Amino acid sequence: MKFTGGLFYLFSLSVILLSTALVAAQSFKPDEEEIQKSQFPDGFLFGASTSSYQIEGAYHEDGKSLSNWDVYAHIPGKIEDNETGDVADDHYHRYLEDIEWIHSLGMNAYRFSISWARILPDGKLGKVNQRGIIFYNKLIDHLVSKGIEPFVTLHHNDMPYILDARDRGWLSPLLREEFAHFASICFKSFGDRVKHWITFNEANMLVDFTYIQGVYPPARCTPPFGNCSSGNSDVEPLIAMHNILIAHAMAVDIYRRLFQPKQHGFVGIIAHCHWYEPLQDDERDLHAVDRVLAFNAAWVLDPLVYGEYPAEMRQCPRLEMPRFSPKEKELLRGSIDFIGLNHYTTLYAKDCFHSPCPSGGDHAIRGYVNTTGYRDGTAIGELTGVARFFVVPRGMEKIIDYLKQRYNNLPMFVTENGYSSPTPQNELQDWNRIKFHKGYLAFLAKAIRNGADVRGYFIWSLMDNFEWLSGYETKFGIVYVDRNKTLGRTPKLSARWFSSFIRNNSHNEEEISAASSGHSNKNTLFSQLQPKVAEM
Repeated sequence: MKFTGGLFYLFSLSVILLSTALVAAQSFKPDEEEIQKSQFPDGFLFGASTSSYQIEGAYHEDGKSLSNWDVYAHIPGKIEDNETGDVADDHYHRYLEDIEWIHSLGMNAYRFSISWARILPDGKLGKVNQRGIIFYNKLIDHLVSKGIEPFVTLHHNDMPYILDARDRGWLSPLLREEFAHFASICFKSFGDRVKHWITFNEANMLVDFTYIQGVYPPARCTPPFGNCSSGNSDVEPLIAMHNILIAHAMAVDIYRRLFQPKQHGFVGIIAHCHWYEPLQDDERDLHAVDRVLAFNAAWVLDPLVYGEYPAEMRQCPRLEMPRFSPKEKELLRGSIDFIGLNHYTTLYAKDCFHSPCPSGGDHAIRGYVNTTGYRDGTAIGELTGVARFFVVPRGMEKIIDYLKQRYNNLPMFVTENGYSSPTPQNELQDWNRIKFHKGYLAFLAKAIRNGADVRGYFIWSLMDNFEWLSGYETKFGIVYVDRNKTLGRTPKLSARWFSSFIRNNSHNEEEISAASSGHSNKNTLFSQLQPKVAEM
């Protein structure tokens, strides 16, 4: 059936709002050398990313059980302004509209995650929720019909609450079988159309926020990292990562044996990948950079490429690393077809072996490294809306080169890269977000020219959404969501720029600048950003 007249009204309102924003905007001053799509290889994927809890809403509809985040966000004081993802962006009911936005912007890929609690509400021992299967089938079918490649993440922080409560999350080896079963259901149900699977989003940050800092459910930690009711920040993250890595390998083994021969897809994992530079130009801080990289990205990736934890971790004093059995090593080794990297910023690294450090930098779990965005009171880059995220475009080339060298140039996708404003502003006029993406894309193109096998770039995020602890105050989206009234979507200037970039239009900045002065043809300017009527 066709969209209702009310949705046409929202589309029209979105266009009017963006027109108004453009007229009021200040002139854009483009960089001397504009980044162009033609600087990227043929077949390169350009898209945007989201995750289930952050956008779907419908938290207890159509057979879905409560997830760990459904419960955690309802604990007073855990989330900024006590916000929750109960409704979020209401993507569950508006997915057709959102797909039309993706298509109208010209993206050829979309990364999203599947809610574990929507597919298996009671875990492995319960029944598959067919209404959840139907929802994701419709989502995937409509993406494919529009020529949009679905990239599916299986675990993006949320899981059925019953598993988190029963097993203390990833501290239990029981979750290995639970996850492998969930993955197999998804492979069977969607794998005929999904060719790129991601098992875990940012496994290194997940265990950090959950078992070191204790700010994600089930919120376990000890001082100086946090003050939780239970936990052990020096030991539990090692156990949790161990279980996550084996769960990944089990899922990949199932895919390769039972599904890949017919489905011909690929499986990877995502690491949160900051770049680091020495705080001082001396040997100690240079070694600190090596360690902090190993304790972050390599902690996830080394076992899945080489079958063992990084040497930097195994040789770290007072760090009792878990051991893989010979069978587990064989299962782990070579268990990724590609690397996903979520890259936002660059920080300084300071050695804590030979000098005291604050904030737990003197602990083995941190590799005896302290990280900061400041040197002698000066920030490493422009501030953003996240305290430790600074604008440092050169870090994109550096981290990709590091991964290229360490992992023999395995195929890579930049699965997240994005910008949030440090100050309240009219979000529709997001010139700084455009500048951010242009800068990072320029260094990405340089890394590719130097031989890195990078195959795609996904903006975080498609639209403003629930940003975990900060609720809805921190905004990364290139599409604005009116949370105060209608939840209507409005493209920001960055959406217009990204759309023009993807289409390889050389006149994009001139059009935007003209529009900001009120001199362009608005019908032409917005025609490609207005979704057409969708059918279902």
